[in-house]
Amino acid sequence: MSITTGTVDFVALLKYRTTEQGGRNSQVFNSGYRPQIKFPFSEMQTSGQQKFLDKDVVFPGDTVTAEIQLLSPDFYENELTEGMGFEFLEGSRIIGTGEIKQLINQRLKKASR
Repeated sequence: MSITTGTVDFVALLKYRTTEQGGRNSQVFNSGYRPQIKFPFSEMQTSGQQKFLDKDVVFPGDTVTAEIQLLSPDFYENELTEGMGFEFLEGSRIIGTGEIKQLINQRLKKASR
């Protein structure tokens, strides 16, 4: 798995919900997809572009590793940790969950206490 630096904020394992689990009805997500992302510590959502690392297309129910580029990374400065979970949404519909595997943008890393 190759990781690009620069605009990537973190690498995450993404699990898309099936349609039966309340996920999206359409059958395809392309690399570059940009749903809303919500972290558990805030009600604020931001857009997060997903660049899939091990495939170009995923379907509802698939799991994929992706680089994530946040639209508003400054809002999350010193707030994220590896292993932290999050949801990704289309409007109010949660279409999947993710887990941060590697923080690339070190400004986002929460200081250990």
